Amino acid sequence: MTDEPDGSAPRQRVVRIAGSRRARLTPVPGSDPAPEAKTDDAPPPARPKGAKGPNDDQLRQDVPPHY
Repeated sequence: MTDEPDGSAPRQRVVRIAGSRRARLTPVPGSDPAPEAKTDDAPPPARPKGAKGPNDDQLRQDVPPHY
């Protein structure tokens, strides 16, 4: 099977961060740890602009009871 660990292969290590509740893994050997660059400069999608319904303003002002 290929899922069995190989003793000679480099592995990721768990690194504890002082003052943090979470640990980090070291980068996978042969990978690029830098985040991917954004490929498009398109603005985020805007809310649809259309005719307002008769109760849109009231719905935006209402607060659900669990708040």
